[in-house]
Amino acid sequence: MAVVAVVAFLVAGGGSGPGVPRALTSDEANRLAVTRFRNYAAHGRALTITVPGTAGGLTVTGAVDYRGKLGYGVVHGTGRDTSSDGLIQWTATSVFVHPMANAPAHAPASPPRSGWYGRPLQSSGSSLDSSLAIALRLGSDRPDNAQLLPQNGAAWWGREQVDGHPVDVMTGPSSRDRSGTAGSVRYWVGSDGTMYRVRVSVGSEPRPVLIDFDARKYVPVKPLPGVTPTR
Repeated sequence: MAVVAVVAFLVAGGGSGPGVPRALTSDEANRLAVTRFRNYAAHGRALTITVPGTAGGLTVTGAVDYRGKLGYGVVHGTGRDTSSDGLIQWTATSVFVHPMANAPAHAPASPPRSGWYGRPLQSSGSSLDSSLAIALRLGSDRPDNAQLLPQNGAAWWGREQVDGHPVDVMTGPSSRDRSGTAGSVRYWVGSDGTMYRVRVSVGSEPRPVLIDFDARKYVPVKPLPGVTPTR
């Protein structure tokens, strides 16, 4: 299944909301409309991607440059062996991995210049690649149209807290650019439109991908030799 053909994920988020969706208010629509643009305006964000898998999950701790459409971080297996551990850098079309027997908690600011293996980013059949592609699409060089969001299926689901930040939980609209159909992507958005968390189902995995934006300071992503970020 292609990245854009994610499975609808409509389970309520356990917050203080009523447990059923309602239409967005004007303020909520405005904040959802700017949340991806705020990532772009910040240049990049530090994040943690939790990737599900039947043989054990993966956790990618790193950052995404939303202007260059370039991600970089370190991968650790969860509930599995360490064969997938190491550094990773990715674009919208390619993935580069640097296997490491003892991968650090955080990727070094300057990636090693050798020891990398490249491959095309898979558009289907890989929960990891789907997760990486989704993470890149959480930034946009312009706000969405707030008036069209409710018409295309965006909705409000409740209120929660993420790392002490009060947030509204909203599902996104049907949109190829957002990698989902109406209700399949859930956003945790602060009062100023800051994106704190995103959850989306991919392929046939029973558990969703979870992307948390960290409090860690964003460190600019340095491209590997031969990798040209999009500007």
